[in-house]
Amino acid sequence: MSEAGCESVDIAIVGGGIAGLAAAAALAGSGRSVAVLEARELPQTVPVSGDLPEDYDARVSALTPRSIDFLKQLGAWPAIEGARCCAYHHMTVWDAEGTGRIEFDAQEVSAESLGTIVENRLITAALAWKVQSLGGVRVLAPARLSDLSREDPEPVVLLEDGTRLRCQLLIAADGALSPTRELLGMRTREWEYGHRAIVTTVAFENRHQHTAWQRFLQTGPLALLPLSSVDDRLCSIVWSIEEHLADELLARSDAAFAKALGEASEYVLGNVTACAPRKAFPLRQRHAVDYVLPGVALVGDAAHTIHPLAGQGINLGLADVQVLAEELNTAFARGLGPGRMDVLSRYQRRRKGDNLAMMAAMDGFKRLFEQDAPPLRWLRNTGMRTVAGLPMVKRRIIRQAMGVG
Repeated sequence: MSEAGCESVDIAIVGGGIAGLAAAAALAGSGRSVAVLEARELPQTVPVSGDLPEDYDARVSALTPRSIDFLKQLGAWPAIEGARCCAYHHMTVWDAEGTGRIEFDAQEVSAESLGTIVENRLITAALAWKVQSLGGVRVLAPARLSDLSREDPEPVVLLEDGTRLRCQLLIAADGALSPTRELLGMRTREWEYGHRAIVTTVAFENRHQHTAWQRFLQTGPLALLPLSSVDDRLCSIVWSIEEHLADELLARSDAAFAKALGEASEYVLGNVTACAPRKAFPLRQRHAVDYVLPGVALVGDAAHTIHPLAGQGINLGLADVQVLAEELNTAFARGLGPGRMDVLSRYQRRRKGDNLAMMAAMDGFKRLFEQDAPPLRWLRNTGMRTVAGLPMVKRRIIRQAMGVG
């Protein structure tokens, strides 16, 4: 214990989810002391059990090759790969209100895959396993944030059990509703979409062929994401839909929901034969005005949340962590402290523009495809057909989506 009953650590990370644990793993070898503060117990194993729809996490991520490379650097990927994940080699996108259709294939850019679908709980568990096996990282879990102060030159965190922790850098990785961000008074720009995302795991009549399918309906986009299973018939569903329709779909029986899903997907994989319990969450776009303050950095959903249209949320968060770790390790090599504003500002400059560009693109896509005006419908369909016939443009889109553009 240091003076005034306050413990000290170089870097404190609030949040033991994917972004927070990735940050801990990335900074574990920096020679600086790192603490992770998480409100719940961290998983001790990578959970895989059963091959039925209800045995899968309803929340999944479409990890890009860039994100996978980063997870490999952190030493977490072998545990994920050894559990279950599903690489997808093709992607088909089509418009429900016309003839627009475009297909992407990994072979077009000489890649093994476009990305890999992984359950979020497996990513979290693999990172937790790695972090808990590393020296230099102290895990406080369960540990709930009660208050924090920046009156001192360095941030001081107060936990509900009375523990006080002083740090040179506080990394907020505590999610979209970040208590850390709120306690610091860091402003956000945000708006409601008036939609909810229904997520579940379903079994289809036909094999998914390692293809991701996305259909744009006027009421919102529907994604069918392939999952690793014995017979390749399981898919994770992300159905973004207007709130009143979401309530109706959630209230339906499994059989009625399966019928609605089959119709919405044009039975591209045949009938739905089994369905796990459905969950739903509201869709809200949120972006922090500033990612950093002296001694503070926001990463992942604490800094930005994005429409799940392209499954980029986790990828953006991992990119935040990767860039922040790069800037901090560069600073350490020069003998600089982690909380310096010049160091943190470089992280913000490198990430804010990319995040804003992705958010604007996803918002634009959503608004374009939800409009039913004939000129816009013609524009969508003509645009998709045109891009489908331009190999160079398609390759650029694929590389951007893969995080290697």
